[in-house]
Amino acid sequence: MRQGEGDTIFALSSGAPPAGIAVVRISGGQARAALAALARRVPPPRTASLALLKDPRDDNPLDRALLLWLPGPHTVTGEDMAELHCHGGRAVVAAVEDALGAMPGLRRAEAGEFTRRAFAHGRMDLNAVEGLSDLLAAETQSQRRAALLMAEGHFSRRIDGWRDELLTLSAMAEAALDFSDEDDVPDTAIEARIGKGITALAQDVAAILAAPSAERLRDGVRVVLAGPPNAGKSTLLNALVGREAAIVSDIAGTTRDRIEVPAAIGGTAFLFTDTAGLRGETGDAIEAIGIDRARAALAAADIILWLGDATGLPRADAILIAAQSDRADKDRPGLSLSARTGEGMPALVDMLRSRAAALLPGEGDYALHARQKQRVGQLLDHLDAARATPDLLVAAEELRLARAAIDALTGQAGTEDMLDRLFSGFCIGK
Repeated sequence: MRQGEGDTIFALSSGAPPAGIAVVRISGGQARAALAALARRVPPPRTASLALLKDPRDDNPLDRALLLWLPGPHTVTGEDMAELHCHGGRAVVAAVEDALGAMPGLRRAEAGEFTRRAFAHGRMDLNAVEGLSDLLAAETQSQRRAALLMAEGHFSRRIDGWRDELLTLSAMAEAALDFSDEDDVPDTAIEARIGKGITALAQDVAAILAAPSAERLRDGVRVVLAGPPNAGKSTLLNALVGREAAIVSDIAGTTRDRIEVPAAIGGTAFLFTDTAGLRGETGDAIEAIGIDRARAALAAADIILWLGDATGLPRADAILIAAQSDRADKDRPGLSLSARTGEGMPALVDMLRSRAAALLPGEGDYALHARQKQRVGQLLDHLDAARATPDLLVAAEELRLARAAIDALTGQAGTEDMLDRLFSGFCIGK
């Protein structure tokens, strides 16, 4: 349960102390009064000003800090805001927060509450919020680029264009239905124009629906290493991730369960999975479970590295690896590779990066979350239904439902519990 949304909130919005600078944010109707109580004055709007902060309770000095007064609604949260740029010591931050917490009407912010207020006041839509969440969690350059595009509203602006086009088409459909026998209807081919407009819009929506998955970008491209026992899978996994993540042994069946190891290569996130050796019969119940899990991993893989015989490729697009080339026949089909000596490793890494590039958003592209894909899919379904029906009345209703799908996509229509889950994942002060 969230506390009062009309409260004035405050929180440390920079990194945890100690640090060179600590930025304490205040947002809400009492932000100006709080700033005046601490600094004994309020600087001009959006102008940094140096002041000695004092505790209003006993007039003891707290810190000399830079002040920013940011009157709403043109702020991050859409409310009046103030920022205190203090020294980043733990004692300084604790003293300033203690003084703020003692003021009537002020309280510490909950996780994600600043961003939630920005959403509530129309400063961000739900897609930009999700982009910001991804940006805060980004660990690779590709994640950062795609998240920043979403957070900066590139997808939201595309949606705004869809909404404008839908409103135009809906208005044309209503005109054709209500005033078809009146002289002020622009032309008699209005139904053909509506159909042409719906088709063009559906094609644009379908193109966006084909965008890469944000989950794959966030969690990593799933690379599964598979093959018979003692094929060198664990040794190759360790070489790819640059550490001893899997146990290496000459004993068949050493790897009995899936081992998942995330790693970034060339700015791209991968999730490497070492699997139990695949063979037809085993008298070991635990190994049998591991083999079943290996087959499940293969079914979910984005890329498969197959270290077995060429005749056993589990998928046509699997990369055939002629592993252990330092001690086996070099004339075997597949990429000749030795994880021990490094032979073939650069070529394999290049292949992985090339395959991943086709699965992830490129420069200037964004990725869609499962929620976004679901809503865009619903939008496309309504557009397809609208252009498939010969009944203009049915088409007009499908266009209305398409507008409702856009409202759900942007968060103008959504469930409160979904929003609670989303914002609770943010850090305090964001």
